[in-house]
Amino acid sequence: MRKSILKYTGMILLLALAGCKSEGDETTPLIDDKDFATPDWTDASHGNKAAVDYATVFTQDKVNTLEIRMTAADWTTIQKNVNSLFGFSFGVGGARPDGTGFPEEDPEYVAVSLKFNGAQWYKVGFRLKGNSSLQNSWGQGIYKLPFRLNFDKFEDDYPQIKNQRFYGFKELSLSPGANDNSLIREKAGAAIFRMAGIPCSQTSFYKVYIDFGAGLKYCSVYTLVEVVDDTMIKDQFGEDKGNIYKPESALSVFVASQFEKKNNEDDNDFSDVQVLIDILNSTTRTSNASQWRADLEKVMDVHHFLKWLAVNTTMFNWDTYGTMAHNYYLYHHSSQGLTWIPWDNNESMMSRPGSTITMSLSGVTSAWPLIRNLMDDPVYHAQYKTEIKEFNDTVFTSAKMNELFDRYHQLIAPYVTGPEETEQGKYTHLTSAASFSNELTTLKQHVVSRNQAVKDYLK
Repeated sequence: MRKSILKYTGMILLLALAGCKSEGDETTPLIDDKDFATPDWTDASHGNKAAVDYATVFTQDKVNTLEIRMTAADWTTIQKNVNSLFGFSFGVGGARPDGTGFPEEDPEYVAVSLKFNGAQWYKVGFRLKGNSSLQNSWGQGIYKLPFRLNFDKFEDDYPQIKNQRFYGFKELSLSPGANDNSLIREKAGAAIFRMAGIPCSQTSFYKVYIDFGAGLKYCSVYTLVEVVDDTMIKDQFGEDKGNIYKPESALSVFVASQFEKKNNEDDNDFSDVQVLIDILNSTTRTSNASQWRADLEKVMDVHHFLKWLAVNTTMFNWDTYGTMAHNYYLYHHSSQGLTWIPWDNNESMMSRPGSTITMSLSGVTSAWPLIRNLMDDPVYHAQYKTEIKEFNDTVFTSAKMNELFDRYHQLIAPYVTGPEETEQGKYTHLTSAASFSNELTTLKQHVVSRNQAVKDYLK
């Protein structure tokens, strides 16, 4: 007992030495040195041995709250780093001066504190993320920025947080709905994939408050997204030992640098995706189609991909493979082979003038062989049509989608347009309160339009 009292007293003393900051009638420790305590730490909330707690982190019937605090020096570090990546300052829009588009490297992490349900997490890695969504927000000076959290990123510097977790999660991604006036597309898109039988990350709505060094600011409603290579694959596939890739590849040729490995990095073995690309682009496709299909199905779950393709095309999700060489994962399942996993659904169910993603996919060129070659094969094309009809008839109906959209809209509305909170100023992407409510109607009309497109295609 005496040792426990001394240990607790030592924690309080360390917090006092670290200094404190007053925030309203709360007191939050400023952890600026190497010697600090973690009094809120419990095995269930902070440790890495407890089971992943989806019920707490990914709630479906309420909007949770996150408070994130960084110092003014941290915000300056972020600005300098992102300025160097994009070539222009926060709030000063523009394009990269070298004309190369988006930078290849990710923004840097800084260490922040995080508060959730009255408990604090310490020295959490915080970095901005994204391509166009980040660039556009940055240029406009909007503080509602996309970001990622890594809970033990700084464990080498601060051994007190070794293997720190957030109810079992090591990493989490937060999407601000930068181009989505409804603020529900990220969540709805993921839910629709899972309704159709396509494994996809869990999501949940969060109110986010961030202190950029001058006090907490309401940064509005975000969608919390489960990171695929952290917990999603293990949870939904029952295993996670196979290679996990986050490619930036059109799958025309193999380039190792285009296949970021999220695990098994020390093996330096890319043979599975190399074989996939070789077979996919083999001349056997036209000389012996049945053999080509058999070879392809040995290395990839082709039927799963065709289901994804049917769902993705029907709902119209253009910001992925077929238009952009990103926003998907590949997992090498022990029995199914390379399996397609969708990612980043914030622009799903959103029209894009001039897009080649028609129901027939006839406008998709040979630059995207996993679509073009499968669609040119009569067996796979027939399966694609079957999957479209199944999805359109049983999942993507106006009745089911309207219920889903209404439920999500009503859940977040009090924190978007009041009365609980209101998105405004430089902390929102909405142009007006009306744009939020009007987009709900746009989403519902989109479903009707896509249902008709399916009927026209299949008749």
